[in-house]
Amino acid sequence: MNAQPPPGDRAASSDDPTTTPLPPAAVGTTTRSRRTAGKGRLVVLAIQVAVSLAFVLAWQFASRSGVIDPFFFSAPSDIVRRIGDWFGSGTIYVHLRTTLQEAALALGIGSVLGLAVGFVLARARTLAAVLAPFLKALNSIPRVVLAPIFLLWFGLGIWSKVAFGVSLVFFVVFFNTYQGVREVERVLIDNARMLGAREPQLLRHVLLPSAMTWIFSSLHVSVGFAIVGAVVGEYLGSSEGMGYLISQAEGTFDTTGVFAGMVVLAAVVLVIDLLVNRVERRLLRWRPVDERNLNQQ
Repeated sequence: MNAQPPPGDRAASSDDPTTTPLPPAAVGTTTRSRRTAGKGRLVVLAIQVAVSLAFVLAWQFASRSGVIDPFFFSAPSDIVRRIGDWFGSGTIYVHLRTTLQEAALALGIGSVLGLAVGFVLARARTLAAVLAPFLKALNSIPRVVLAPIFLLWFGLGIWSKVAFGVSLVFFVVFFNTYQGVREVERVLIDNARMLGAREPQLLRHVLLPSAMTWIFSSLHVSVGFAIVGAVVGEYLGSSEGMGYLISQAEGTFDTTGVFAGMVVLAAVVLVIDLLVNRVERRLLRWRPVDERNLNQQ
C-alpha cells in the first residue's frame, strides 16, 4: 500500500503558479535588473547635474565678463536673487496659484476628453473614419489664433485660459490613446471575448492596461502644454498669474524678471513630471523593470 503524502506536501507540490515560489535564478535576475536600473539612473542624474552646472557657470562668466550683454541676458545670480525676493516677499504665490489652478483644470478636462474620445473612436472604426477629416482640420488650427476667441467667449477670468489649455492637451491625449488602443493585439481581444468578456470588461482588463504606456506618454507632454496654455492666456489678457508677471516684466524691459518667471515655470513642470513618473511606475509595476526604465528616459 502506497503511503499518501501529507496535506502540506501536496500543497507545496501543487502546479498552481500562485503558490509556486519563483526560481532562485528568476529572483536573482530581477534583483540584478533593479540594481542595474538604479545605477543607470544615478549615472544619468550625475551627468545632468554636471551639464546644468557647466551651463550656468558659463552663462554667469559670460555675463560678468561682458561677453554677452546683461541687458538682454541677465546673469544667473541675478535671476536667483529675483526668485528669492519673490518667494521671500510672497508676491509670487498668488500668481503661481492662479497658473497652477488653470493648468490643472486644463490638464484634467483635456485628458478626460482625450481619453474618452480616443477610446470611443478606436473601437468604432466607421465613426472614426467619418470624423477623421474634421479632427485633423481642428488640430491644424494654430492655437494662438484661438486665444483671442476664448477671451471673447469666456472673458478675462480663468476659464478662457482653461479653454486654451484644453485645446492643447486634448489632441495630444486623444491621438496617443487612439493609437494605443488600435495597436492592442487582436489575439488578446479575441481570447477575452471567447472567455465571455463584455465591452466594459474588455476595456478595463485588456484595452486600458495595454494602452497605458501611450496614455502616460501623452500625459508627460500634456503637462507642459497645460502650463503653456495657462501662461499664454495670461500673457494675452489677465490681472494675475505667471504669464501676467512675465508680461509686466517684459513691458518694463526687465529681463531678469522674464528669465526668473521662465525658471520658476520650468521648475514647476519638472516637479509635476516627476510626480507623473512616480504614478506611472506604480501603475505599471507589472511590466519588466528594463522596459519601464526605457520608456521613462
